[in-house]
Amino acid sequence: MSHINTKCVQEGYEPKSGEPRVLPIYQSTTFKYEDAETLGDLFDFNASGHFYTRLSNPTVEAVEKKIAALEGGVGAMLCSSGQGATTAAILTVCSAGDHIVSSSSIYGGSFNLLNITLRKLGIDTTFIAPDAKPEEIEAAIRPETKLLFGETVANPALTVLDIEVWAEVAHKNQMPLFVDNTFPSPVNCRPFEWGADIVLHSTSKYMDGHAMALGGCVVDSGKFDWTASERFKAFCSPDESYHGLKYPEKFGAAAFIAKARAQLMRDVGMMMSPMNAFLLNVGLETLHLRMPAHCSNAQKVAEFLESNPKIAWVNFPGLRSNKYYGLAEKYMPNGTCGVISFGIKGGRAAAGKFMESVKLAAPVIHVADARTCVLHPASTTHRQLSDQQLIDCGVTPDLIRMSVGIEHVDDIIADISQALEKCL
Repeated sequence: MSHINTKCVQEGYEPKSGEPRVLPIYQSTTFKYEDAETLGDLFDFNASGHFYTRLSNPTVEAVEKKIAALEGGVGAMLCSSGQGATTAAILTVCSAGDHIVSSSSIYGGSFNLLNITLRKLGIDTTFIAPDAKPEEIEAAIRPETKLLFGETVANPALTVLDIEVWAEVAHKNQMPLFVDNTFPSPVNCRPFEWGADIVLHSTSKYMDGHAMALGGCVVDSGKFDWTASERFKAFCSPDESYHGLKYPEKFGAAAFIAKARAQLMRDVGMMMSPMNAFLLNVGLETLHLRMPAHCSNAQKVAEFLESNPKIAWVNFPGLRSNKYYGLAEKYMPNGTCGVISFGIKGGRAAAGKFMESVKLAAPVIHVADARTCVLHPASTTHRQLSDQQLIDCGVTPDLIRMSVGIEHVDDIIADISQALEKCL
């Protein structure tokens, strides 16, 4: 299958004669075998199969294969949430005493994970601007740094990461680049093609598309050579919990995703449920149809807002006036996503009134599903951040995040217009 449209629909599950055409839900925690020897081989990775759903499940595995194919990776691991996926990916290579260099313009939950929770575990993070020059990125790297982290299109600041620049610095210093690709989805951007090594997703967003199922995914490119880097001796050393197993020797290019599943998923247990994987797969089948609709609607809404005298500013990478227009054209020529941020003249008070006045759009925490929704991040998702941290993340007090859905664009614009009339 060469086209991503076909992969969205067909990849991951191939029913044999007489089997269900639709991916079944294997709603079972465990699987039966006839003898202990077979189970032992499964535990020791000498045979493939499913024995306990925390580690693998046929429904979950089929969706993992589909997402790996969409991103062009060697393997994927579904998790119960995007936060779970990010945590699992980082802890696969980091432990107490290690260090991360991250873009400061990232999702608030990811910022807290790096800035608060992982620091408690002894993993430090230095935050730098997403637009940092190569020398600035390199200056933040320490001997104990294990990875660089960023988002293709940041939530909610909508900064666009220069993936090639960050990847070049990472590889020069023998470390991987982790990229969260939630907003563009693999339909609009495939970070592996630009040098990223590990891709992360909150599948709860565009991949699911209907706000029905929480989920996250870790995807391994298979391109990073863990044995060639002096930084990852621990990664390559024998795993005492698996009789001295060395992941690079056993799994080759898929060493990272194997370790993430065998060690992190085993011990921490943030596996996606079979039911949620089934629902996610239903969403993935139309991802290639929905993303162009989101992007087209968002482009028209952004242009309307930019020309409206009641709007103070508009941030959308698809606008030619946008700082990131060039990078967006480079990495996402078919569109970025359906998310726009803007400010209304009148500041925080006007933003609050706008939120109360919309009718078609819903004020909700979620983002990136079929329905148009709005949010005021400074008082919700990012309320735990200081004023300086808000600025670093690209969030201002008047910022409204609008996730443009796939309704008719004229109805969306009409709703925005009537709300603006009431708040100004």
